[in-house]
Amino acid sequence: MPAWYEWIGYIASLIVLISLVMSSLKKLRWINMVGSIIFAIYGLLIGSYPVAIMNLGIVIVNIYYLIQMYGQKDLFKLIPILDNTYLTHFMEVYKKDMSHFIDLGYDITKTGLIKYYVIRNTVPAGLFIGKPVEDNMIEILVDYTTPAYRDFKTADFLFEDQREVFLKKGYKVFLSKPGHEKHQAYLEKIGFKPATYLNEAYYKKEI
Repeated sequence: MPAWYEWIGYIASLIVLISLVMSSLKKLRWINMVGSIIFAIYGLLIGSYPVAIMNLGIVIVNIYYLIQMYGQKDLFKLIPILDNTYLTHFMEVYKKDMSHFIDLGYDITKTGLIKYYVIRNTVPAGLFIGKPVEDNMIEILVDYTTPAYRDFKTADFLFEDQREVFLKKGYKVFLSKPGHEKHQAYLEKIGFKPATYLNEAYYKKEI
């Protein structure tokens, strides 16, 4: 039977392994750093100083990059979608991931929809598609952020910093169907409240 301290090594290995499947670089760095700290402790317990020193070095590297990430000023831009050429490609790449959060049953290639890419540091990080409905409201059909940028900054930019874009178009309220459980948690996190519209459950946020 393994000694008690060997379990520390197994736990550290598992945490480092989990870090490598994270799509978010920040999550990867944080989880990897925790695993490396535990590995360094394990190295000291078994008297293997090279293991301890190497993992303390990895901790320092993770701290360095986390400081860089949190100190970096992201550049955002909202770009209208004028045709469906790149949109079709974007949907092909991310449709499966989107389906884990929202219902994709609506034809988003229809005319009359409000469509934007959210560009973050020159990369298309998000997609917003909405349908105008009565009483100055816009029903959100797609509000999606790509896995690498899922830290709520994109949502803050869209729903807070870009409020004037929608107000100038005459919209005063965002409506969104609840979607899957993860999407509901996201909506609540960014300030949407449960509501009813046309006798259906929705989430609502004043612009």
